[in-house]
Amino acid sequence: MKRETIHKVLRLLPSIIILFPMVFAACDEDAIDSSEFVAGEVFTESNIRVIQIDTITVETSTVKFDSLITSQSSRVLVGKYVDPEFGTVRSASYFELLPTTYTIDSEAEFDSIAMYLKLDKYYYNDTLKQNTIQIKELNEAVKAYNGDDLYNTGSFTYKEEDLGTLSYTPRPISSDSLEIRLSDSLGIDIFKEFQEKSITNLAEFNVHFKGMALLPGETDDGSIIGFSLAAENSYMRLYFSTAGETERLSNYIDFTINTTSSPTPFFNQITTEDPNEYLKTLTDKEIELKSANAEDRSFIQSGVGIATRIQFPHIKSIYDIPGEGTILNAVLKLKPTAQSFDDHLILRDSLSVYLVDVNNDLTEQLSYIAVLNRDNQEFNDIYYELSLSSYIEKLLVTERYTGEALVLLPDNYNSTVDRFILNGNNSSDYSTTLELTYSIYDEVEN
Repeated sequence: MKRETIHKVLRLLPSIIILFPMVFAACDEDAIDSSEFVAGEVFTESNIRVIQIDTITVETSTVKFDSLITSQSSRVLVGKYVDPEFGTVRSASYFELLPTTYTIDSEAEFDSIAMYLKLDKYYYNDTLKQNTIQIKELNEAVKAYNGDDLYNTGSFTYKEEDLGTLSYTPRPISSDSLEIRLSDSLGIDIFKEFQEKSITNLAEFNVHFKGMALLPGETDDGSIIGFSLAAENSYMRLYFSTAGETERLSNYIDFTINTTSSPTPFFNQITTEDPNEYLKTLTDKEIELKSANAEDRSFIQSGVGIATRIQFPHIKSIYDIPGEGTILNAVLKLKPTAQSFDDHLILRDSLSVYLVDVNNDLTEQLSYIAVLNRDNQEFNDIYYELSLSSYIEKLLVTERYTGEALVLLPDNYNSTVDRFILNGNNSSDYSTTLELTYSIYDEVEN
């Protein structure tokens, strides 16, 4: 903010300037850093002016990371839908299976085989529409070619024929499981290998059966659904039975999703196709799509790594205000763009805050949380509110420009597909604003 702008603020806002003859009785814990806030004799014996400033420039843009690690995801994600801004959003899951045993009695007979997937209550978009899950057998092992992690952009080939398929209408809030009957030929093959002791350990099993891909239907336009990764919740089950004295005795072997081996042979493949013209320009993580060049909007989408980037390029212009001073509070307010969300494209109650360097590499997750303020939701006045007092204080004392910036992403951004569109700094509806409470005091004269 320019010197003359601040002076103008001071002249035009006399009603918000308050004189205090004594020190404040209390203040927000995050608003004042005790190591930097001057609370000694000089401060307490001075006249204090407190001003509100909301004209500091907030520079917002959109960036897209090259890829996200999804082998550390907390859930299986499968589904597909078409978004008016972000394009066709699709998630498939690839994984290796881990048998709980390799022993089948020589007298046993094969019965059936099925896949069970327990809903974990996560969903995104329209669950009233039908989804399809296609299960494929992989042609190659699920493993990282560079490093220990697998990314949302990864891909492995699979056999064309379905092992099983299910069309269903999601009920994600329930605790139910989906049952998908699998091909008898798959079950008989594995049954014989185990019964004849041709497979006795995981390495031999992985050579024979490399894993599965869970894919959405090609024409699906419904929702993306989360399923539990826990061994007791999602698994392939091979049923067989043996003759008893009076009746057949049923038994089974479970094959769980392998998340215990290292590196983890599991990941979610999350992609988008044909987004709006602005997002198409994000072909490299170092590209920044300025909000001013995207109808004064910034974008966020977890799963694929689209994030809103935030900087305060002129924050040190606050030093143009005459007198000594300190930040009492700093609150960033970001409003979701009108008509960019609804009952299907829902807003989450919070967004997490991270640091990125000049190359837009994530360096740290901060303790700040942007919380959705719904107090005046009936008037369509909702916004994310983010307290940044200590961060702004840090910027004010930093001598060297590093290009560091904040980015906003949903919590568990590698395990979700949530998306958001936020107003920029010059929106005619409601601009992104940094509201500063600044205390000015004069040194006591001797």
